[in-house]
Amino acid sequence: MAAYMITYDLNSQGQKYTDVIKAIKDNSLAWCTFWKSSYLIKSNLTPDQIVDKIKSHLDSNDTLIVIEVKNNYQGWLKEDDWKWIKENIFD
Repeated sequence: MAAYMITYDLNSQGQKYTDVIKAIKDNSLAWCTFWKSSYLIKSNLTPDQIVDKIKSHLDSNDTLIVIEVKNNYQGWLKEDDWKWIKENIFD
């Protein structure tokens, strides 16, 4: 199992946000989104496999990045959000 940050930007008309979000959630063991167009997930899939699950919902001028993240992080979130991330993403 690994943790990934997924960030996307849908730039075309008729954007398929619902389909992209569903593909992200359906391929995650746990996920959270405290940011616009970004998800932190835990998954058994590789970055290539995750991209394969999402890319059919993207157009040629959209952008997507999937990066593996480690249990070494810092940021500015609410205490409950950090607790959830620690217990569900980096457990």
